[in-house]
Amino acid sequence: MTLQDTKFSVLDLAPVIEGGSPADSFRNTVDLAQHVEKWGFTRYWMAEHHNMPFIASSATSIAISHVAHNTSSIRVGSGGVMLPNHAPLIIAEQFGTLETLFPGRIDLGLGRAPGTDQLTAQALRRDLNSRAENFPAQVDELRGYFEGKNRIRAIPGEGLNIPIWLLGSSGFSAQLAGQLGLPFSFASHFSPNNTLGALDLYRRTFTPSSILDEPYTMVGVNVIAADTDEEAERLATSLQQQFLNLVRNTNHLLQPPVDNMDDIWTAGEKAALQQQLGASIIGGPETVKEKLENFQAETEADEMMIISQIYDHSARIRSYEIVAEIMN
Repeated sequence: MTLQDTKFSVLDLAPVIEGGSPADSFRNTVDLAQHVEKWGFTRYWMAEHHNMPFIASSATSIAISHVAHNTSSIRVGSGGVMLPNHAPLIIAEQFGTLETLFPGRIDLGLGRAPGTDQLTAQALRRDLNSRAENFPAQVDELRGYFEGKNRIRAIPGEGLNIPIWLLGSSGFSAQLAGQLGLPFSFASHFSPNNTLGALDLYRRTFTPSSILDEPYTMVGVNVIAADTDEEAERLATSLQQQFLNLVRNTNHLLQPPVDNMDDIWTAGEKAALQQQLGASIIGGPETVKEKLENFQAETEADEMMIISQIYDHSARIRSYEIVAEIMN
């Protein structure tokens, strides 16, 4: 498979920037979604995070509805819903409602991490038995609502064909997705060292199902594209500062770019972040095209989900436009 055969999609974390508000984030989300729909991206996903002031998409199903309402054809979904935070019935009803409102356009990507810190996870998970270890049973229960196999019925939801994806940053969900014959999306954007192993595990354990005859893989990748390599490197310092704040456990909003990260991070922090962000693709159009081609050849992914954490909204739009030019 070549880059031209690969589908391209968007993961939007609805970043809240320094000097901005969640309301600004949602306006930017709609603007970005409308642009990438016009440019031919396949799907637009939003992610569940909690107690993170720099991410506005905590009520993920509501944010998905907002995007779907303001677009017309692009698939919209979750990348992902953290299933152990919720009763599967609630998710079946929420996504059944979305699919009823926007037929043929909704995806349900599922993760098993809390999407937050442990204290917040306790606030979310009132049932202390709702742990990540129960994830396979929760996925089975959720699928049962859509298939009408449970004693309790999800209305709307029952009988609807809502594609379920499993998301992961390790081998657990890769193997489960393979065993269930479901599509699998790997979080290369923050767990690059596990990418090839997880994709290989998924493909080796894949069992054909009524959903898929053969494996289908998507990889998340940070892309910061600009008209020059130098401009892209500067824009990328916002992403680097965000991960640095996560390492330091400081909840700052997405920061404007800086001229020199060495003024901010220590040598140890720099090494750690370069490891975690090692798969990031940063540069001008030619650099980004070459790196995307290399990444596609390495992963053999069917689809790439592009994440562009860029402070300036117009620069973020331009980054996706450059990807669209490469894609088309």
